Amino acid sequence: MDGAMPAEASCEMAAPAKINLYLRVLGRRQDGYHDLDSWMQKIALADRLIIALRPAPGLTLTVSDQRLAADETNLVWRAATAFFAACRLADRIGADIMLEKNIPLSAGLGGGSSDAAATLLGLNRLCALPLTGPALAAIGLSLGADVPFFLFSAPSAFVGGIGEILCPAPVLSGYHLLLVNPGFPVSTREVFSRLPLTEKRKKIKRTAPAGWENGQDVSDLDNDLEAVAIAMHPEIAGIKARLLALGAAAALMSGSGATVFGLFPRPDFPSSAGIEKNLRQEFGPLVFVTSVLTGA
Repeated sequence: MDGAMPAEASCEMAAPAKINLYLRVLGRRQDGYHDLDSWMQKIALADRLIIALRPAPGLTLTVSDQRLAADETNLVWRAATAFFAACRLADRIGADIMLEKNIPLSAGLGGGSSDAAATLLGLNRLCALPLTGPALAAIGLSLGADVPFFLFSAPSAFVGGIGEILCPAPVLSGYHLLLVNPGFPVSTREVFSRLPLTEKRKKIKRTAPAGWENGQDVSDLDNDLEAVAIAMHPEIAGIKARLLALGAAAALMSGSGATVFGLFPRPDFPSSAGIEKNLRQEFGPLVFVTSVLTGA
């Protein structure tokens, strides 16, 4: 990129949420992180970012949710700062970024990580692609374990290591998706600190459950963090039981919680409007009927 501003000086980016169709903690590493084995699926619920370059150094960030800081502690700000540093552009150009939050905060849906990934992808596009995919992934991993997944072009992936090992996975099909978040955040750090780990390491799974296609058996989906989060917040178990009672083929907490998703086979899903209303009366406003993403 030369001294002139690019022809495209602004862009709008969608930052999708994700669910973990399974999440297994294989063991604790010597560096304090945990090796994971997970099947992640991007979904249609998304934040929105508008990114505009400007011909002067500096960053501004505007956030629709006032509970979220709009400073250097925000992953969007950190991602933009890391991008400009890696490209050696920090003393030449800057950016004005607007973040519209639709994904609940600290909910196990990867909202902050997805925002960071969208920021990296958007800036890279506006600056005429100065960074390669591996370079972006390296920046992403330094920001958070889920960021490389959101940089990955496939809508679904088997994820290993601390988040850096990715390979395309089958896209979940045959289901309507319903999310319920009880309205309180869950500390990922605290959930992991309470997780009992055995000395024997688990074998890597990295396969879709047998018979999961087209609304078939998904009964063996599991999340190693769920029992720990339920011990901290029993409300999560109540949401899961309610979704199963409504006819979900499976219900599972996503990530470290507290969001629980239910998979309802098509075409058996009852009136989504009625379900949304009832669940909002029981658990609060953060109820979403959505779908999986099937493309990049």
